[in-house]
Amino acid sequence: MDQPFVRVAVRFLAVAAVVLGLASGDGARAGGRDEAPAAAAAPAPVLAFPGALGWARTTPGGRGGAIVRVTTLDANGPGSFRAAIETKGPRIIVFEVGGVVDLGGQTVRVTEPFLTIAGQTAPSPGVTFIRGGFDIATHDVIVQHIRVRAGSAGAPLRSGRDFDSISTIGAANVIVDHCTLTWGTDENLSASGPRFTGSTPTEWRVGASHAITFSNNIIAESLANSTHAKGEHSKGSLIHDNASQILIVGNLYAHNYERNPLFKGGVQGVIVNNLIYNPGQRAIHYNLMANEWGATPPVHGQMVVVGNIMRAGPNTPTDVAFVMLGGDGDLEFHGRDNLAQDRLGRPVEMFGRYTAGPARFIQRPRPMLWPEGLEALPSATVEHHVLTTAGARPWDRDPHDVRVLADTAEGRGRIIDNESEVGGYPVATPTRRAFDPTLWDIATMTAADPRALDNGSRARGT
Repeated sequence: MDQPFVRVAVRFLAVAAVVLGLASGDGARAGGRDEAPAAAAAPAPVLAFPGALGWARTTPGGRGGAIVRVTTLDANGPGSFRAAIETKGPRIIVFEVGGVVDLGGQTVRVTEPFLTIAGQTAPSPGVTFIRGGFDIATHDVIVQHIRVRAGSAGAPLRSGRDFDSISTIGAANVIVDHCTLTWGTDENLSASGPRFTGSTPTEWRVGASHAITFSNNIIAESLANSTHAKGEHSKGSLIHDNASQILIVGNLYAHNYERNPLFKGGVQGVIVNNLIYNPGQRAIHYNLMANEWGATPPVHGQMVVVGNIMRAGPNTPTDVAFVMLGGDGDLEFHGRDNLAQDRLGRPVEMFGRYTAGPARFIQRPRPMLWPEGLEALPSATVEHHVLTTAGARPWDRDPHDVRVLADTAEGRGRIIDNESEVGGYPVATPTRRAFDPTLWDIATMTAADPRALDNGSRARGT
């Protein structure tokens, strides 16, 4: 093994321009081609940021609103992130401080809409939130370039004190992009909400999270035997019953026991170009549980799975299939160009079951749903793409991200019970740099000047 951490880290330094819009971006991903426009072409949609994808891709977030500066790493009080979150009206949160924010075992609840969290503005090493998580319970929110490492927060085993690193709760038009979500004790990144609001499936979907994009994130090392009351609970992403217009694209799922991701009953979503490494029991799966639906008749789920890679790791049993079906509700499924391999590089089963319920796979020859503007990358390119671009700060990796990416590249690492097994919560010396709006395209919060992106190599302001 020839210095994998160095090789992986060096590979990432070249991608900052693409990630933050300094270069032309990934034309294939966003559907761009060098073609003459049609004579009567419709106006191009105004994207949240260059390369935004999915049904939420045109959310304005906080565009046009106030610039709210985070000037302290304190969890509360003037200049804090919580104070910025609670500010009313459209707003763009920028960071004039880098380091670690200790949430103190609390979940920050986002209830004010039209919000952009621009973690890319923070000085190196960026902003990491520990010992807590975030619930997004509103609409039109963009979250980019932050790390959330929830962890056990010092709570006893099975104490019932558990966190999602980030979860949407009955939310709409939300993008979580280029974030790192680890050490969740419930899930790392989820879309949730009430199962039944109203009396028809259409009304249920309006009440549940909808138009949600999870793109280019690291979703890793959810804790197994930790604080969750049920015991083992290393889960990647739960997409709760009747959530719809869900896009999961370009993410790394690593060292999660299951839910990489899980679609519950009636979910409608697309899973494209993700890299799944070392799933402990299940990779992608679907499950409608009749006991949770009661007398309500089940509705079909819809899952489109294109251009993904699953690679077994040290915790992956030999009988894990790429997509698994459980429970009592049928799943309409379309899949193509997916690659699933065991530790020796041999193909594994694409489909499997994990309960004795009556659920059926209903294979569809064409996608039942597909967001406008999305073009899948070939699966042969996905591993390199994800390892290069996923996570909070590809131009400025922290040691935990470098380690997880090296695990994936080298086929090592394992599912953990406690953050202390891999070095524990990060410690960083606070850094400061004044936010300079002239270095940014404020409408999209992409860098307009290379000096906007701090990777620790330049002198910082005070």
